[in-house]
Amino acid sequence: MKELTSNYAGLILRNPVVAASSGLTSSAAKVKALVDAGCAAVVIKSLFEEQIDTLSQNVVSGGEYYPEAFDYVNHYIKGHEVQKHLDLIKQVKDENEVPIIASINCYHKGDWAEFAKNMEAAGADAIEVNIMRLEASLTADPAVVVEEYVNIVRSITTAVSLPVQVKISKEFSCPIALIARLKQAGAKGVTLFNRSYRMDIDVQREEITSGKVFTEPSDISDTLRYTGIVAAELSDFPVSASTGIHGSVCALKALLAGAQTVQMCSALYQNGVEQVTKTLEGIEAWMENKQYRAIDEFRGKLKATETDHALYSRMQFMRYFGNKE
Repeated sequence: MKELTSNYAGLILRNPVVAASSGLTSSAAKVKALVDAGCAAVVIKSLFEEQIDTLSQNVVSGGEYYPEAFDYVNHYIKGHEVQKHLDLIKQVKDENEVPIIASINCYHKGDWAEFAKNMEAAGADAIEVNIMRLEASLTADPAVVVEEYVNIVRSITTAVSLPVQVKISKEFSCPIALIARLKQAGAKGVTLFNRSYRMDIDVQREEITSGKVFTEPSDISDTLRYTGIVAAELSDFPVSASTGIHGSVCALKALLAGAQTVQMCSALYQNGVEQVTKTLEGIEAWMENKQYRAIDEFRGKLKATETDHALYSRMQFMRYFGNKE
């Protein structure tokens, strides 16, 4: 038996495979199936900030309300939806021995610090804060955006004693600097990366449509690049690699770059929970072939050290494209 122990934001896991937040983690039965397949931790499906707001607006939009009535209805709906989510966390935690990670998907500071406290009380072992927002305003100030991210995370980390891991987008000009700021704000790790809604345009119907939903193994490129850099620059800050993790080969790439854990989502939708078992078996078979006894013997072997940093930078870009005619 190989030693697969890994670290998620300070939580010691039996192996590096984590089920990412999705519809596959939205019920106790689904979570149990993932754990039985081998997942070392599960991130419960997020309750989205927009989801709560939209529910409130839909209920009150059909009639006229006094401001006091609107506030009451709004408060009731939010409380009801939040409680359903907390009940799920408690049930899943009671039925499984692996760490259960709650997920907050937000874009404003809002009430999420209080929500995080409730998640802690419900039994969550950690919280993943997924800050998902697209800056489309002509007046958006990048410095202000970064500060808002940091403030959201700080408001949550100061409200709970649970470890907080932050899931961010790769759409930043200086993601490493942002990650360093998030660490200073109290985060215990980072997930690279979340994915924004993919849009497309149907030229025959002349309308906006949904683009590709699931990732492919080739989507792992940026995940590997920034995992390797974070592992080198912030060696004590665990990275959970997400986006493009489709099996043991992808997982091994992320581990070699320095990831502590890998999060699977699209591969589970496409191939079922059995893909978790196959991924773990593939990792162990590779380790046996390479004569590794533990993941820590090769984890980060290809991170962006001073010697290998050029392979993560523009020099490698020039080498790659320089000979293309």
